[in-house]
Amino acid sequence: MKRLAVIQIRGLINAPKEVRDTLKMLKLTRANHCVIVDDRPTYVGMLKKVAPWITWGEINEETMAKLIKKRGRLVGDKKVTDDYVKENTKYKDINEFVKAFIKFEAELEDIPGMKPVFRLTPPSGGLRSIKRFVQEGGDRGYRGEEINKLLEKMI
Repeated sequence: MKRLAVIQIRGLINAPKEVRDTLKMLKLTRANHCVIVDDRPTYVGMLKKVAPWITWGEINEETMAKLIKKRGRLVGDKKVTDDYVKENTKYKDINEFVKAFIKFEAELEDIPGMKPVFRLTPPSGGLRSIKRFVQEGGDRGYRGEEINKLLEKMI
């Protein structure tokens, strides 16, 4: 199994109710928000259903650590720090937690009070096209390992 980063790249104006509901189940409510899910068939089915509104792919350890350090937030809009992780979990820092997380030995809920959604900035350099799929030279849909490059531009 793999961890998937899912980023909403389009707003929900004029989106069908079915799509809005599915995105709500994925905890995606706004453009440029990101969640991390695993590649269970149920999640993959949901992702395919809302593919025109999102992009997703396999996240690597390095990008995941950067995402938590720069964009991870606790309740009250406080940053997630190495000290917080050390005090509230069995891991000594964020990097150690991420190693366990990628291997499915830990979950994001193991960091108490951490929000499941990462708020990102629009990508530096912009997106290519939110009207076309990745295979057609756009940005929608599944992009595999390329999601890490996009995340780097958005963190």
